[in-house]
Amino acid sequence: MASRTFSFEIFDADNHMYETVDALTKFIPDEYEGVIKYVEVNGRTKIAVNNVISDYIPNPTFNVVAAPGAQEEEFRARQEGRDLGGKGGRMPPIRSIPAYFAPEPRLELMTELGLDRSIMWPTLASVVEERLPNDPLAIHAIIHALNEWMYETWTFNYADRIYATPVITLPVVEKAIEELEWVLERGAKIILIRPAPVPGFAGPRSFALPEFDPFWERVQQSGVLVGMHASDSGYQKYLNHWEGGGNREFRPFETFSTFSMIISGEHRPIFDTIASIIGHGLASRFPDIRFAPVENGSGWVRPLLSRLERMYSGQPQLFMEDPVAALKRSIVVHPFHEEDPMGLIDLVGVDNVIFGSDYPHPEGMADPVSFVDQLEGLPEEDIAKVMGGNIARLIGVDAG
Repeated sequence: MASRTFSFEIFDADNHMYETVDALTKFIPDEYEGVIKYVEVNGRTKIAVNNVISDYIPNPTFNVVAAPGAQEEEFRARQEGRDLGGKGGRMPPIRSIPAYFAPEPRLELMTELGLDRSIMWPTLASVVEERLPNDPLAIHAIIHALNEWMYETWTFNYADRIYATPVITLPVVEKAIEELEWVLERGAKIILIRPAPVPGFAGPRSFALPEFDPFWERVQQSGVLVGMHASDSGYQKYLNHWEGGGNREFRPFETFSTFSMIISGEHRPIFDTIASIIGHGLASRFPDIRFAPVENGSGWVRPLLSRLERMYSGQPQLFMEDPVAALKRSIVVHPFHEEDPMGLIDLVGVDNVIFGSDYPHPEGMADPVSFVDQLEGLPEEDIAKVMGGNIARLIGVDAG
């Protein structure tokens, strides 16, 4: 049973599916067969991309996973400066349940958790782009294959309660537009774009540059929400330069060095992504597009706003419009559960803050609706916005 009851709908903006082993391969064209493989290494199944074994996702079959919210207390303690006495970092494994893999049992679980609706993000998608930077056509083929699997398994709107997020990759603009049209025709309410430079034949570059405007024009016409879930954004290469890591890949579940913890606390991938959306003028050229960075926290917001304010005060000619106003118009923020949502609301306004639990990932919340406890003191109308009304408005559904 849900731990709380409400007079309004709870819409969780950050839920995850676990993909089956054929998610990236079932619909792959023949010419790209073998680019994604599952291989056995010392008795464990690993994913290989272009014949390179990846440890980015330790168990890509997801048959055994960490329990939902296994790291919740650890993250809260870290944020509050508390010492867990050596108890941090423990993630007891559990056997996955059908609700992690399919929508019908997931609806039952959502009801038990007190969730009326959820945005459902893929877990495996983030392995693709960073590991195929020199083969943009393969990236497009694999991402489309994943979207076909997602549509077949979850649909993009299941029972008006689960909204799966198809992925759009941008190396070839014409193909990105084709993919966008394909998912829109099938009812997608939100799309997922990696918060990172776009790989491609011309090398990596920001998706906010004018060459991508034909794609963004269609996005603006459609009104679809642009989700930017945390991913492997390629920043491991910079840590490797500082720490002598060679070509070591990003492994999110390993123990980090003190240096890398300092750097990760700067939230550089999402800071840089939003800075590009503002600084390269994307938000101003297409003012009706809304971007929703999810599972990127809110620690980047105040430093970026402060920098934009200072720059605009001293060099307004650099911008097409007031960059602070552009950010507050175009970007909605999903704070981590261990952060201060009330301070964020003071900073960007209650209409620009959304709730998401990261369920069932270990770094998320075991009891998603308990997030409401951090909103104590807000008027009920504003609590309803954060706990679901805002995301419902953004994807164009009735908040109930």
